[in-house]
Amino acid sequence: MTNVPTDDGPWLVVGLGNPGPGYAGNRHNAGFMVVDLLAERAGSRLKSHRSRADVAEVRLAGTRAILARPLSFMNLSGGPVSAVRTFYKIDPARVIVVHDELDIPFGSVRLKRGGGDNGHNGLRSISSALGTRDYLRVRVGIGRPPGRMDPADYVLRDFAAAERRELPLLLEHSADSVEMLITDGLEPTQNRYHALL
Repeated sequence: MTNVPTDDGPWLVVGLGNPGPGYAGNRHNAGFMVVDLLAERAGSRLKSHRSRADVAEVRLAGTRAILARPLSFMNLSGGPVSAVRTFYKIDPARVIVVHDELDIPFGSVRLKRGGGDNGHNGLRSISSALGTRDYLRVRVGIGRPPGRMDPADYVLRDFAAAERRELPLLLEHSADSVEMLITDGLEPTQNRYHALL
């Protein structure tokens, strides 16, 4: 099995988060932030689509891609993601989901294909709606909450001041990893980004 699908159809890059300005700076919205950066790099803006997602058709690293941000709350992301995938006739092997990850230190990016949802309700919803877990994930490290803070509260809080200073670099690395994933495949991208702190 190759790391890069052999057909020439578009890619779907989904950023996970919660809609609305009250959530915009939350750790849980790291996926939205990465997709927004990719759209900006491509000189595009996401616009409302009938699939219940904001969507932009762009070229990433010279390849056609659909960027999407579900307009549903995180735990209902699957419906809009499935609708966008169906509308654009995208193979699940060409779906990349960008999301926050508690079990990865802040500032790190990890990539994988498939696997469990690790308690992430957005991934659970997407896996259920797509009927498969076999899609690519770009996992943006947000780290564990301090002390006894409930992880559910932690992800719904804005990045701390010290984190906000480092956040642009994390988002750049995450966006770069999406583009490399499309052009070079999973294993080379893992080798590149898993070596970084």
